[in-house]
Parts: sequence; structure tokens; C-alpha cells
Amino acid sequence: MNHSAGLPAPLFDDAFESGGAPRPASGGALPALQGLDWAALYARLNENGVAVTEPLLSPEQCEEVISTYENPALFRSTVVMQRHQLGRGTYKYYADPAAVPLVRALREQLYPPLAWMANQWAPLLNERPFPATLDELLAECAANGQTRPTPLILRYGEGDYACLHQDVYGDIVFPLQITVMLTRPGEDFTGGENVFVEQRPRAQSRAVVVRPGLGQAMIFPVRHRPVRGEHGFRRHPMRHGTNAVESGRRTTLGVIFHNAR
Repeated sequence: MNHSAGLPAPLFDDAFESGGAPRPASGGALPALQGLDWAALYARLNENGVAVTEPLLSPEQCEEVISTYENPALFRSTVVMQRHQLGRGTYKYYADPAAVPLVRALREQLYPPLAWMANQWAPLLNERPFPATLDELLAECAANGQTRPTPLILRYGEGDYACLHQDVYGDIVFPLQITVMLTRPGEDFTGGENVFVEQRPRAQSRAVVVRPGLGQAMIFPVRHRPVRGEHGFRRHPMRHGTNAVESGRRTTLGVIFHNAR
């Protein structure tokens, strides 16, 4: 497996615009979002298939999200991964992300700049554009029978891991998602690296290993991303998973923007 910093950049040109991303609303619980360089994040997403932000959550905010794990009233479903051959570990879907202020803020405030990114990709892949606000996307999901919220908290102990997968959930699929690291790599846990595998047409697949720090988020495709080939842009399918945790406990927050059936 290769580390993302050592990978050659896929070919792309001015078809990828470098400016114009809307900024999240100022103020509120997430001031770190105001300092993000969305053009640079978009460029890294196009180069490597995944982009790591500066910390979005403070250590105290990470602890606040972790504390929700022990409150069963906040969740609609708990999945024990080994029962479904998904890997080993446990994750829980929030019943109502609006009931957890930090989860609600991340989902609502990150959606507009990520929709800008998705809408830069859409014409390259002959795909549909997406609405400017999360409420509009969720209304589309509801009209399609996708009403179950998808933000989730994931906990891995020693030996736990996640198999490679995609978080699709229905016919309406917003093409980008984020994962926020809530615990300290190297202190709270060891191992447990994030793994992204990109399938390349008529070539071997490419693996990217990412190690975000506390509070940092990874932006990555749900299903595929555009990469320029000899005859225009092609879809490169991507899947993601987690390497086995060697020691300690690893907790992350997953923010998926479309709802599930």
C-alpha cells in the first residue's frame, strides 16, 4: 500500500475549477470551518481521491461526540459488524442528527462546499447536479423513500477492522462524504489506518493509506471520482475501509449526506 503523499497525481486540467466554493455560515459551534481552503481541498481530492482537512473539532468537541455513544436514545440502529461479514467492530446510526448539535452543524455547514465540489464533477461524469442546501437534498431523498438518517459513530477495539465498502443506501446518492477522527492516533489507539482503494480501468487497483489526527476530517467519494483518460474523463470506482486496530480504542464520526431507505 502506498501513502498518499508518495502517489503520482492523476492527470487533470482546467476542467477542474479552482475557486467559487461557498463558505459555511460564520459563527456557531464550528469556527474552524471558516479557515478551510476549499480550493486546495478540492485540488487534493482530485489528485489523491481523498482530502484531509485541518481539525474541524476541538478535543473537547470530540469528547462531546464520543459521549453520545453510550446514550441509546440517540440511535435508530446498532450494527455489530462481524454478524454481517462487514469486518469487526460496532457502529450506530443516529436517529435524528438534529438532536446532536455538533453532528447537525457538521452535516449542514459542510454540505454547501461539498455540493460545489460535487457539481464540478457532475458534467465531467454526465451526472446530475445537486441542490445548494442539505434541506433540499433531504427533501429529494424523502420523495424517493429515503428517510432514515445516515450519520453514524463507529467504534473499533483491538483487532477490529472494516472491510472495503461503499455507503450508497438508495437511488439518490450524494457523491462525497466525510469521516472525522475523534480519538488520538498513537495515544488512544495504534493501527486502524484508513484505507482507500481506487479501481483503475485496465490497470491494477491503487491503495491510499490515510492517518488523520484528532478532529481532522477526510473528504472522499462515496462511489467513484472523475479522472482524465485518453478520451475524456472516466469513472474510477473507490471503496474505503479500516485496517485492524492493534491496541486501544478508535472512534470516528461518519457524515453521509443522503438518507437511507
